[in-house]
Amino acid sequence: MRLRTTFSPVLLPVIPMVLLTLGCQQDKVTSYRVPKEATGPADMPSAPTGMPPPGMDAPSGGDMPAPPKPTGQGALKWTLPKGWVENEAGGMRFATLKPPFPGKVDASIVVLPGTAGGELSNVNRWRGQIGLGPLDEQALNAARKSIKSKAGTISVFDFTSEGQTKTRMVAGLISTSDGNTWFLKLVGDTEPVGKAEPDFMRLIGSIHLD
Repeated sequence: MRLRTTFSPVLLPVIPMVLLTLGCQQDKVTSYRVPKEATGPADMPSAPTGMPPPGMDAPSGGDMPAPPKPTGQGALKWTLPKGWVENEAGGMRFATLKPPFPGKVDASIVVLPGTAGGELSNVNRWRGQIGLGPLDEQALNAARKSIKSKAGTISVFDFTSEGQTKTRMVAGLISTSDGNTWFLKLVGDTEPVGKAEPDFMRLIGSIHLD
């Protein structure tokens, strides 16, 4: 028995529309947003928040914890000049020293592990703090004054800023056998720093470990 397939005349106009709709759905392009792979320097790990660049002092009370303070034979000792006041300090400071002279002047002692960025980097950082340009190795050697102490040789630098308001900085650094680097700095207006400088240099010369 042969089956017949018949189409109702009513459905004939509908069939082309159905086929057209199906064709459009097949040609329809669905777009997706694919996350771009992170590449380049922006994706490289950065220093944790609050960490300073190599060789820079962290502010007191900042996010960066101060390194462990040396104790016993690993800690520098010195003879405090007459009239000076010594206080322990937070943050990166090992001690804060106050000269007995009026005016803007501050003396501090900081200890950091390792080379703390190296001598040239630290000297140029100090110069930048008072508005002076960087030195090269040759100029660094010319500016360095070496002082012998019982703890070793201390490199001392003396800089004065330019301009109408002058700031003077006398700063020294010494590396100890336990791998730490110590920084001793006197900074402020030129007149009170000038008065405190002889005492400060005697303090530097008195440094010892025992």
